[in-house]
Amino acid sequence: MQTAIHKGTTVVGLFNTPQEAESAIRDLQSAGIPREDISLIARNTSGEYSGRGDETVSGTGTHDKSSVGQHVAGGAIFGGIGGLLLGIAGLAIPGIGPVVAAGPIAAALTTAGIGAGIGAASGGIIGAIRNAGVPEEEAHLYAEGIRRGGTLVTVHTDHANASRVEEILNSHGAVDVDERGREFRQSGWNRFDESAEPYRLDDRRSFETNREGQKSIPVVEEKLSVGKREVQRGGVRVYNRVTEQPVEQNINLTEERVNVERRPVNRPANESDLAFKDRSYEVKETVEQPVVSKEARVVEEVVVGKERNQRTEKVRDTVRKSDVKVERIGDTGTDEWRRYDADFQNHFRTTYGSTGGSYDTYSPAYQYGYRMAGDQRYRGKDWNAVESDLRRDYETSYPGSTWEKTKDAVRYGWEKVTGRR
Repeated sequence: MQTAIHKGTTVVGLFNTPQEAESAIRDLQSAGIPREDISLIARNTSGEYSGRGDETVSGTGTHDKSSVGQHVAGGAIFGGIGGLLLGIAGLAIPGIGPVVAAGPIAAALTTAGIGAGIGAASGGIIGAIRNAGVPEEEAHLYAEGIRRGGTLVTVHTDHANASRVEEILNSHGAVDVDERGREFRQSGWNRFDESAEPYRLDDRRSFETNREGQKSIPVVEEKLSVGKREVQRGGVRVYNRVTEQPVEQNINLTEERVNVERRPVNRPANESDLAFKDRSYEVKETVEQPVVSKEARVVEEVVVGKERNQRTEKVRDTVRKSDVKVERIGDTGTDEWRRYDADFQNHFRTTYGSTGGSYDTYSPAYQYGYRMAGDQRYRGKDWNAVESDLRRDYETSYPGSTWEKTKDAVRYGWEKVTGRR
């Protein structure tokens, strides 16, 4: 997790350098974020921000609210930050030392110093970060990050702009605070301690020097771990609905009808005919009517189930590894170097003698060209093909030197060894 969005809505980013934080703040303001919604707090032990850093917030001291304004100035006092944010103050916080704070968090810190005390549960650096909407556990992590030289930027915004703010902070190098927290805990850290001594500059060096003056250079390599997780990608939903449809069927029905017929007869009457009595005869008619009955029958089954198959998928990614490059700085003890060195000195006198500089100033450039001529990466190539690569590497290896000033010396050393001079 690089940046974090907290309640309120507050987006928080921790940066390794003030320059990254300043660049992020400029982009935030360009994106329309009001500067009164942006806060910054950074350690100022080494004078990263020039100006006064003598304001002290303590548990017993008093604090003048107007002091914040006394430290507000243009970009001259606190670098470029002075012209970007409101209410810049220089403070001294227990456990961290001198800091520079700006924006709402500066007001929160100065208020914490009035009566409540910087170490109070609701005040101090932890209280100021919590008041910005950060959970207490993360507030301790951010405070420790400031203690160890980081720069904290908080932005109060609405939900509509939160993702954009997070994207801007991440694009300028906001650190992964989860990873940074793991690094802190590996060294025995648990939570921010205001009674601890301020973090020393020596503790922040990338190269740790032991008592014998040796330097330990870590070689870091990422290892790829591939796991599995179940995700829903689709499925089947089966509905059972009752519908009606008309049906018809033919059936043969029987019906009776009584017919009364009179017909003339001429015969002698018999005994039964002579029974002069009232009589009645009844003949009933019947008719068949259709009788409908329904029986539910199962005519089909729909079976829903899942089958699980396994497949092998090749996962491709990249892992990073830091390599340690070892270069010998001038094999000045060899006869070959001495032979070239005499020629390099002659070239220096011809090319740079009128500049007033010494050969010792340009010797590293000749040595660099001499070494790179034997580097396997550049073997068989001419100067034009390797100049851009050599320049990048040279400026990284010799940050205090200027390529345009020493380029001719590097090229002469290169071409002399490769036989092109």
